[in-house]
Amino acid sequence: MDYKEIFTISGKSGLFKLLSRSKNNAIVESVTDHTRMPLFMSSKASSLEEIYLFTEEGSLPLKDVLKRIYDYAKGGEAIDPKAPEAEVRKYLEAVVPEYDRSRVHYSDMKRLFSWYRILLAAGLLVIEEEKEATEEKAE
Repeated sequence: MDYKEIFTISGKSGLFKLLSRSKNNAIVESVTDHTRMPLFMSSKASSLEEIYLFTEEGSLPLKDVLKRIYDYAKGGEAIDPKAPEAEVRKYLEAVVPEYDRSRVHYSDMKRLFSWYRILLAAGLLVIEEEKEATEEKAE
């Protein structure tokens, strides 16, 4: 699954994957509990492909940040987003040392680690190296 098909929706917790599109709306399914709902054009939704983390040099795509977390956690669970703020900040600093401390807020960090854990548990974490290795085996 591509990050273009995974959404975060304003006012809803969790992540949603795109199932189908029509002219006026789309049908999405919760990644965690598999409930389906319509997503209307008026809803504020963002694809994970469109999300970036502010860095001192500019910005880093979310997929690259998730890969760094995956590598740092050695393919396992990342820090619990409910951990104390100092621990969450320290963990992000270890993963992305160049993140912009003035523009990346604690709530953003919690959301980032929450999304990572949801994607990992659902088997939707797209790691490019693994994707390429799987494609090579298929050939």
